[in-house]
This record gives sequence, structure tokens and C-alpha cells, in this order.
Amino acid sequence: MLWLYNIAIHLYALLIRIFSTFNTKASLFSKGRRNIFARIEEKIAAKDRPVWFHFASLGEFEQGRTVLEKIKEKYPLKKIVVTFFSPSGYEIRKNYTLATGVFYLPLDTASNAKKLIEAFNPELAIFTKYEYWYHYFKELNNKNIPLIIISGIFRPNQIFFKPYGSFHRKILTYVSHFFVQNKQSIQLLKTINIRNATLSGDTRFDRVAENAASAKKLPLVELFCGTANVFIAGSTWPEDEALIAGLCDQHPGWKFIIAPHEIDQSHISAIEKLFPQAVKYSSLTVEGTANGYGQVLIIDNIGMLSALYAYGRIAYIGGGFGAGIHNTLEAVAFGIPVIFGPRYDKFQEAKDLIALGAAKSIDNMAELTAAAETLIRDQEAGKIAKEYVISKTGATDQILNYISRYFKL
Repeated sequence: MLWLYNIAIHLYALLIRIFSTFNTKASLFSKGRRNIFARIEEKIAAKDRPVWFHFASLGEFEQGRTVLEKIKEKYPLKKIVVTFFSPSGYEIRKNYTLATGVFYLPLDTASNAKKLIEAFNPELAIFTKYEYWYHYFKELNNKNIPLIIISGIFRPNQIFFKPYGSFHRKILTYVSHFFVQNKQSIQLLKTINIRNATLSGDTRFDRVAENAASAKKLPLVELFCGTANVFIAGSTWPEDEALIAGLCDQHPGWKFIIAPHEIDQSHISAIEKLFPQAVKYSSLTVEGTANGYGQVLIIDNIGMLSALYAYGRIAYIGGGFGAGIHNTLEAVAFGIPVIFGPRYDKFQEAKDLIALGAAKSIDNMAELTAAAETLIRDQEAGKIAKEYVISKTGATDQILNYISRYFKL
């Protein structure tokens, strides 16, 4: 199976090179890895023995960020090195000030793993949620460098638990300890004889609770909102936006803020066609007035969404008509109920919020209308949402207490 894995990695590299000629993300993915080891050597000395954090993308960064920042707070002299697999994480956080260096993760080949881990020489490696790379994990194991998975989550349909999943199960044996989100993950790992796992919960709850408690003020957004009720649509895709356009027509007294998942010009233009009277955030001015800005605001930048929810009465979370919903917790941490599409089965918090009455899943315009009306009338849903987040905090401290054993003071 290893030879198939290696072929798949090299095939992926080839496809990236092909797509990089006409796809922005593929181009960033490819260019960001050029001369990567030379850039690492400029910033990282092997004697530093940093803590290595790896994140698949921006969402995983926000998920694991509380652990990183707690380590830096408790051990301020320790150096941190961060890697990302995806451009959407690296390009936004490449200047993250708490890290000595932020880099793309080279593709998982035996030679890349050996070179990277020799260059980093980390005291400890921490991966968030998923991304199980055979060569990196094996090389860490060979060098006796502890590897911790935080906020891990496992499902019965994953390849680890299939009769033909022996190669992938081998990857898991290189992990020193798993901190997982739910009891099902503990039980599934036991079925493949992995018992070095702790039920800690999800560090995202700590992160979103911190964010809500110290949210960044957005004066231009506040000016746009005025005294109106505000509907926030976060991480939206075209299918989501078409529905929101219908809801907007039904509630002329509300303000609508749309923060799309992709902000390329073609997508922003498509949203403007759905909402002809909308204004873009980049066009807002201090001199404007709430009435002058109209009903709809389009956020045409990245990085504001987690603070936007502070201005909302109800939130819609995008992605539910595609691969799966985006982050619901950022919204509910502010005490607002949420609505999302039908594909939420991989997200335990979505199921919990629906059961508590703090979220609604919809399949069409009629259901969106009904869900919005229900949540407008329900004065307790937002409070329940916030209490749910608070009840789930604490994973970060539990993880930090454990990994402190690895640090040489």
C-alpha cells in the first residue's frame, strides 16, 4: 500500500503543477513551496527546538490557536513554527506574530519529511483535527519526537476502520496521544487497539468563546446596521445566496450582511446581481449614514466574519448545500441562533444545536422562511446557543496540562 500512497502524492503534485497555470489556489499552493527549505533555514535553527503546529487550513488554525497561544503565554521563550497545507490558511496567517516562521507544508514524501523535520528539529509536534501524513508521522516517530493530535474526531466510515485500512491504521500508531472531541472517537479507536486517547472536547469552543468576549469593533459595520435587526450570512456559496435574496425581500425592515466564502471578483459580481442595491464593505465611508447604505452589505474581504456576528440577531451559515456547513460556533458564541443547509451530518455541534432549538436546518426557500420566522419569535434560542458554547469550553487547559510534560524547562 505504501507504493500506492507514494504514487498518489506524486500524482497530486503533477496535477497541482498543471492546474497552477490557470487556478489561483493551485498557483499559490505551488509557488509557496518553491525553495521552501532555503526559507526555513533562514528563519529556523535546529538548536531552537520549536513546537511545531500544523494546520490543514484557516479553520483548523482557529481551532488549534488557543493551544498555541496558551503555550506561548505559559512558556514565552519557546519558539513556535507553523505549517499549513492549504493556501487559504497560509496566505491569511503567514505573518502571524507569535510564530518564528510560517510555511507551507511540503508534500508528504520520504525525502521531504526527513529534510523538514531535520530543519525544524521540533521538541513537540501538534496536528489539529486531521491530516494524517505517513512519512511525516513515521519520521517524527523515528526521531522520538512526540506527536499530539488535538480536537481529533473519527467516524465509522473512515478508512481506518475498514477491513482494507491497515496502511492507514499504521499511520495512527505513530501518534503519541490523541485528544478527541467525542466518545464515539474513543470507542472507534479502541476497536483498532488504539488506547492512547483522551476525551477532551473541541478546542474550537475555547477559541470562539474568547473571540466573543473580546470581539473587534467594526465602526463602519455598526454605522451600516444602525438600530435595525441584522441577519448575518457567513461563508456563503451561490446556492445559499439565492435563498438569502428571497428572505431579504420578505424582511425589508432588516439589514442583511453577506460574507461569502470566496471573494473573487466573479463571485462578488454575482452577489451584486442578486442584490442590486447592495453596498460593498470596501465602499463604506464614515461620512455615510445607516439609511444611505441601504439594506444589504457585502463583505468583500477575508478575516472579518468572526467579529461580524456581534452585530447579528440571526445568522445563516453557508456550505450546507455543498461539501458541508462552515463554522457555526463563531456565530452562536455571540448568543445568536443559526440556520444552515442540509449537509451538517459531520458536525456534532450542529446536531446538538438543532436538538436544543438553537439552530434550524433547511432544504429550500419555504423552509428558510419558516425557520427565520420561528427564530425571530423565539427569544430564548440565542441564550441557549451561548450557554451551549460555554458548557463545552475547557479542552485547551486539559491539553496544555498534558503536553507540558514534554517541555524541558
